[in-house]
Amino acid sequence: MKRVIVIGCPGAGKSTFSRALANVTGLPLFHLDMIYHKPDRTTVSSEEFDSRLSEITSREFWIIDGNYQRTLEYRISRCDTVFLFDLPTDICLAGAKERVGKVRPDMPWVENELDVEFAQFIKEFAETKLPMIYELLEKHKDKNITVFRSREQADEYLTNIKEIKV
Repeated sequence: MKRVIVIGCPGAGKSTFSRALANVTGLPLFHLDMIYHKPDRTTVSSEEFDSRLSEITSREFWIIDGNYQRTLEYRISRCDTVFLFDLPTDICLAGAKERVGKVRPDMPWVENELDVEFAQFIKEFAETKLPMIYELLEKHKDKNITVFRSREQADEYLTNIKEIKV
């Protein structure tokens, strides 16, 4: 495990898992939201985002947290390990609501509310985004792919990897 992507529905626990995985493995962690979003709530251009992503993926070791479907196949092609969070929609919505008002290391600002459009994106994720993700994973079966269907499975994975490292 040298090059890792962590993907799945917003609110599923990707960033929390990514931070814990980085702590256990020592791999450098990059949050796509921190690359794409500026503190003033604007975004970088696609060219700037792609350039930064290319810079990261050219390194020998990394964990990249985030979906950004436009660049997903590129990241899958560059990684050796994929963690997909495929959790129930209600769990993801609750996760997104829980982080409102909290400072997060994976976002350059504090969200004051759960945006209506963002909530709708979460509600539609399983229907609109997951099929494409699974299609890409099927296309890249040579990768080490782990699908978590609960946060408990992700926690168990981290516990097991910690025991292996000791």
